[in-house]
Amino acid sequence: MNLEDLKRIRRDLHQIPELGFQEYKTQQYLLDKISTYPQEHLTIKTWKTGILVLVKGKNATRTIGFRADIDGLPITEQTGYGFKSKHVGKMHACGHDFHMTIALGALEDLATSPLEDNALFLFQPAEEGPGGALPMLQSEEFIKWKPDCIFALHIAPELSVGDVSTRAGLLFANTSELFIDFKGKGGHAAYPHLTKDMVVAASNFVTQLQQIVSRRIDPLESAVVTIGKVTGGFVQNVIAEEARLEGTIRTLNPMVIDEVKHHIEMLAKGTEFSHDCSISIDYGSNYYQVYNSEEYVEKFKKVVMEQDVNWIEARAAMTGEDFGYILNDIPGFMFWLGVDSPYGLHHSKLQANEDALHVGVNLVKETLRGI
Repeated sequence: MNLEDLKRIRRDLHQIPELGFQEYKTQQYLLDKISTYPQEHLTIKTWKTGILVLVKGKNATRTIGFRADIDGLPITEQTGYGFKSKHVGKMHACGHDFHMTIALGALEDLATSPLEDNALFLFQPAEEGPGGALPMLQSEEFIKWKPDCIFALHIAPELSVGDVSTRAGLLFANTSELFIDFKGKGGHAAYPHLTKDMVVAASNFVTQLQQIVSRRIDPLESAVVTIGKVTGGFVQNVIAEEARLEGTIRTLNPMVIDEVKHHIEMLAKGTEFSHDCSISIDYGSNYYQVYNSEEYVEKFKKVVMEQDVNWIEARAAMTGEDFGYILNDIPGFMFWLGVDSPYGLHHSKLQANEDALHVGVNLVKETLRGI
């Protein structure tokens, strides 16, 4: 598939971002494209809003998997693109339009010229939330075609087109969403003694929360607890009866995330007592760390060295990715693909360089052949 065709597909997909397990238009678009490829070697199954495509090898002794995530984010696009999102308040701000396009480009070529081994293409929903990898991994459809090894890519705005980066071992962190609701008693601002002010309770909680990492977690371990959203009250002269904190927990050790949660729960019990209120905690989506197989990273590096691309050794990051659940069960790896954008992931102005599409397709094809 040439670059112009790849660009057209990417722009089509960019205009129809959908949230996790709501990717109906996206799924249909992908199925329509796949139906135009030679079908002799293809078997196609759907799972929820996702798709699995098995390309039968010429003399298969194993199956090699490639995963592309397909959902968008609840972000209002501000790129100024002529092909911007048609879905108000939704955007492919994490590059999943790129991931899908690259998968389609590689799949089309393999449908015409299959490998010796089987290739399994996973178009996975709900990576951004609530998490599609784990239930897809456990599905009957996936289990039947379970690959012997698997890999995935993620665009990297900070890297140039032609740059490829990964590492053996830990690449991405363990992550958990964090939602905390406070319930007290509202009332007139002039009579605070008759109320239980949840803005004060939530504010104190946020301040004390910062001490969990600094005073409760081994300083040789890495952990982040961030509150990104605080809501409470409705008007300036009414004391808030309810408040809500929304944030995230990230650690490089799966045991530490449990320890952080334990201390959050202990802090909540103390706050309930001291502020005479009730607190509920919801951890939302939890993602397991992305841990790359040393064996397959070395095989991948050999493939990269034979291509016209630049290898960069990656550092571990606090980024979260539900592909970690798949790598916890199947050996493989994830790598960064440079797209040279002045704006980062999850930014409303993310503008990935489309020249990276052709780089990605070639790299996926050669990796499927070479690992």
